[in-house]
Amino acid sequence: MLIVTTDSIPGKNYEIIGIVEGSTVQSVHIGKDIMNSFKTLVGGELTSYNDMMNSARKLATERMIQNAQELNADAIVCVRYSSSSIMQGAAEIIAYGSAVKFVSQ
Repeated sequence: MLIVTTDSIPGKNYEIIGIVEGSTVQSVHIGKDIMNSFKTLVGGELTSYNDMMNSARKLATERMIQNAQELNADAIVCVRYSSSSIMQGAAEIIAYGSAVKFVSQ
């Protein structure tokens, strides 16, 4: 599955099938959440939150691709990511874009 953030794919003609999306809500273990609270006192990178967000982004992307495959799409254009905090230590990630089917010209 070809995935691009651009509005078009150079050299390809396609028709838009529709919007596709994938999302997930993830949280860190309570122990890691407490440790991160202490880390904010001294500063530095919160690696468990980074790991959580990377995992969530990957899962949301996989779900978006699965959605596109169900529509028999060849690619997804205009891919975007959005995140929001659900509660302390938990976040939602949404991946979305336009599923397209290549056509001959």
